[in-house]
Amino acid sequence: MHLPASQPNPSRRRFLTQAAAVTAIAASSPIKLRAAANDQMNIAFIGVGGRGGGNLNSVAKDPSVNVVALCDVNRRNLEKAASQHPKARTFEDFRKLYDDANDIDAVVISTSEHTHAYATMPALRLGKHVYCEKPLTHNVYESRAITKAAADAGVVTQMGTQIHATSNYRRVVELVQSGAIGNVGEVHTWVGRAWGLQSPEDAKANRDIVSVQEMPTEGMTPPEYLNWDLWLGPAQYRPFHEVYFPGPKWYRWWDFGNGTMSDLGSHWNDLAYWAMKFDAPTSIEAFGDEPHPEIAPASMSAVYEYGARGDLPAAKHFWYQGSHKPQIWKDKGIPQWGSGTLFIGDKGMLLSDYSKHVLLPEADFADFKRPEPFIADSPGHHQEWINACKGEGETGSPFSYAGPLTEANHLGNVAFRAGQKILWDSEAMKITNMDGERFLRRMNPREGWSLG
Repeated sequence: MHLPASQPNPSRRRFLTQAAAVTAIAASSPIKLRAAANDQMNIAFIGVGGRGGGNLNSVAKDPSVNVVALCDVNRRNLEKAASQHPKARTFEDFRKLYDDANDIDAVVISTSEHTHAYATMPALRLGKHVYCEKPLTHNVYESRAITKAAADAGVVTQMGTQIHATSNYRRVVELVQSGAIGNVGEVHTWVGRAWGLQSPEDAKANRDIVSVQEMPTEGMTPPEYLNWDLWLGPAQYRPFHEVYFPGPKWYRWWDFGNGTMSDLGSHWNDLAYWAMKFDAPTSIEAFGDEPHPEIAPASMSAVYEYGARGDLPAAKHFWYQGSHKPQIWKDKGIPQWGSGTLFIGDKGMLLSDYSKHVLLPEADFADFKRPEPFIADSPGHHQEWINACKGEGETGSPFSYAGPLTEANHLGNVAFRAGQKILWDSEAMKITNMDGERFLRRMNPREGWSLG
């Protein structure tokens, strides 16, 4: 696959200036602290089942954390969490939680993807610190709105990409940025998971993929413990059906999630985005089966073009999911890891997954001396957020970083759904070679649901 190199342009330079300004605002804004570092920090938790339950348990184990409010549309989840934190106020509707939030210092948000932005925006406007699960938002427009709101609020933020805090990722970033493999012109990221509409190729390969049926023709009665209307949130009403709920089924439906890309892309593309200092792509093209109007693909691939970034040259980032893999992987030119990120430089290659990495060809790096670590190890993804909320250190994935990363991930799906290569003007938040507005935002949120 060969695409012409992207050229830096005035719009792109304006984006870099704008991004620097947003970062400066976030850095200079006063952090809103209720109490000194050793005092209790009152935290509300929105979404307390599954991933939310894990976040609750991890954050609440810090002795300085006081759980003051719990919210979930699933009564079973809410009752379980309330039994562990009986003094906390309980809610089904997070909009009501914000009606009286004077005693809340910070909010942890672990709802379904399509309501992340709607639960996050009120917290930012009230000056609360926020931890939000990945992906940060459901679409490009929401990512931009949340990034700006976080900068305006000057609070501590963190997107829930726990792998970002690992030592392995930090050592890979150090190797790439110190020039261990020279100038990197290509990065390839692939994941074995495929949540979405199964293709004939997937079926032939007998992959462990859950096949998703077409739109149900009839509804079902929701479980008695689930407030289906609140779960739908801003999405247009549709009758309950077991193909949507519980998770991870909803990930596959465009109205609620974005398939594998937005889910695992938050983790896997994070490494390339961090190491390569990526910002906004100038073009994106995607490949796969015919897009389905309702369901994300199980297998697809995409290529992003990034222009020069400071003294870094233009580069391409390739994404693959499901049955799609890099050609060098298919040719067995690298170890056959099921998921990984491969950096290709003019002096060698670096292959990484979550927990390990290797310089290739290994013989060429037998006597290689690693650079001294220059990225400090993390106390833990949740702990660094808690510490930062109390004025101690910074988070590794603040919304000033996580917002643009999320936008880039979403743009891969936008290109896939558009069915053609798209040219992206980040400053204007516009596709310049086609009318793709309907893929960038939720066009008609339900009444009662607005980001303002």
